[in-house]
Amino acid sequence: MRPEILFPFFAPLEKLPGIGKKTALLCEKLCGPAIVDLLFHMPTGFIDRRLKTKIADAPQTGVVTIEVIVDRHYPPATRKSPYKIVCHDDTGVINVIFFHAYGNYPAQVLPVGEKRFISGKVERFGLGNAQIQMLHPDYIVSETELDKIPEIECVYPLTAGLSGKILNKAVRIGIEKMPDLPDWQDPAMTKREGWPDFQSALKIIHCPQNEDDLKKIKAAKQRLAYDELLANQLALALVRRNMRRVAGRSIHGDGKIRKAVLDALPFSLTSAQIRVLKEINADMDSPLRMLRLVQGDVGSGKTMVALFAMLNAVESGAQAALMAPTDILANQHFNSVSKIAAAAGVAVVLLTGRDKGKKRQEILNRIASGQAQIIIGTHALFSEDVVFKDLALTVVDEQHKFGVHQRLSLSEKGRSADMLVMTATPIPRTLALTYYGDMESSQIDELPPGRKPIATRVLPAARLDEVAAALNRTLAEGNKVYWVCPLVEESEKIDLAAAQERFEYLNRLFAGRVGLAHGKMKGSEKDAVMQKFAGNELDILVATTVIEVGVDVPSATVMVIEHAERFGLAQLHQLRGRIGRGEKASTCLLLYANPLSQTAKARLTAMRETQDGFKIAEEDLTLRGAGEVLGTKQSGLQEFKIADLSIDRDLLTMARNDAKYIMNIDDGLSSERGKALRLLLYLFHKDEAVKTLKAG
Repeated sequence: MRPEILFPFFAPLEKLPGIGKKTALLCEKLCGPAIVDLLFHMPTGFIDRRLKTKIADAPQTGVVTIEVIVDRHYPPATRKSPYKIVCHDDTGVINVIFFHAYGNYPAQVLPVGEKRFISGKVERFGLGNAQIQMLHPDYIVSETELDKIPEIECVYPLTAGLSGKILNKAVRIGIEKMPDLPDWQDPAMTKREGWPDFQSALKIIHCPQNEDDLKKIKAAKQRLAYDELLANQLALALVRRNMRRVAGRSIHGDGKIRKAVLDALPFSLTSAQIRVLKEINADMDSPLRMLRLVQGDVGSGKTMVALFAMLNAVESGAQAALMAPTDILANQHFNSVSKIAAAAGVAVVLLTGRDKGKKRQEILNRIASGQAQIIIGTHALFSEDVVFKDLALTVVDEQHKFGVHQRLSLSEKGRSADMLVMTATPIPRTLALTYYGDMESSQIDELPPGRKPIATRVLPAARLDEVAAALNRTLAEGNKVYWVCPLVEESEKIDLAAAQERFEYLNRLFAGRVGLAHGKMKGSEKDAVMQKFAGNELDILVATTVIEVGVDVPSATVMVIEHAERFGLAQLHQLRGRIGRGEKASTCLLLYANPLSQTAKARLTAMRETQDGFKIAEEDLTLRGAGEVLGTKQSGLQEFKIADLSIDRDLLTMARNDAKYIMNIDDGLSSERGKALRLLLYLFHKDEAVKTLKAG
């Protein structure tokens, strides 16, 4: 249960005076269901309404507040004409203009003969700029309501149907409802950084009153960003501590199976693979539970590293499981692993959601009896009826495709099973600390020898016919082609080349040799097309990004990506990694449509200049921000509301060090500061981490 002092923060938005059900739903869509979510919705700018002026002294353009007397109304002559109200003060005349005025609204808010204060953007025009007007004033109030015009007004990201005025009002009321909380930050640190306390920071950001407050906004935003990053790092540290508390087991094979497999391989392991395996073996040997992230660029040999780790578990008499995000990838892992493992007499089984009835039961029996030593599968491995005899190691491939909470579910099926997480999406160090901070990290930063660099060319979309015609030569040499489109079907709103349309176009040129694979197809249909492409039946595969992860077709040497400017850098890099897997030279063609934004231009330049996935990941973080790089919206990874990892990297390092220090001196969070830190965890929705305290 949340502490009672935090109840006002987590009250539903409807509890705020003046916020009805409809507005609450719009606010929820924008930032979340509770008042705290509203308070963590940061403004992107400010409107300064402090300039109060006479009509004659109003500037050329800009926001002003003017006291006026209403003279006369000129309702519109036609539906398209504006509604004009003439007003004056002792220095001149101003016209207030409304387009599409609703009912008798102008007459109600600006009654003839009355004094009113109008605040909004003024414009001057006519001879000598003598005429002045204000279109749709932001505020129209009487003298008694003057306090309703904020001196400095926040500008927030909005959603359809929700006005800035309503959101400002809701946030200000939310701030007033806020109880005082004890400070969870080290006072010496906040003094050194020049940061306000938590409540003051929120007030400065959402309700700046004067020039002094505007100067403090940067420090206030940093304070809140640091609070959020510390909550993140502390939560990860608590989860890690909890995982470590569950006694692990020492897994130490005799090396015989691994030697037999190594002798049977037609290639040697790279020095990077050997280094990472040493790190993994040391973890498995330790009585503590292994939690390790292995990052490796596309084609760096992660599967081989995972196999040798699994064989270590098998040598010790236990089982190992490898979980992949898709049936296609699980099948591919099974095909490559089972062939190699067979050389050493190791039994490998595959379990996916498609296995039904008698076949499924046979596989489950082999797993439960221990007859199956390595088990490869998809989400199906989570199922309750999957019971292992003795699961010692869990390998999760492409972790970010699963979602954070699934990370631990499979390990729970074993007796404190070790966990190895693999990703082919190189993750910038900042993001690795943020999302995988509960794990040790290894990098396979070397490609196997003999890999030829992929030639990357950037071309305008206007040359599409030329590119298609040139495929004749590629196909004649026995090569295969990927052709990637960003959308499944034609959309009226977004002018993108549709996969279906491109398939038909290419099929006219290369009849019967083109296949189509996209996300809306059934899994079995998609697999069938992929198999035909990997075999001898199809030479060109038109696809959406379903081919992004893991599909291995060594004869594919050309990758065409349409509307490359629409893809993220990491995604482009992943797609490019589908080719260049054989001995022949490969080419990646990035087709773009004009006009190109600066960001898109920077992305395409980075793709042309480097094939280092880690460099590309850092560049992607700078260009797009953390949420997009990891695809948090799809994967269940929580996005930050306040912190921006592309600029707050120093704060993250500080937060990580602070979290380590806190865990060293008070890992139960029972000191005065520890109790305040529990409030911080709740505020940033880290309830699961607080539960580990109670469990511990």
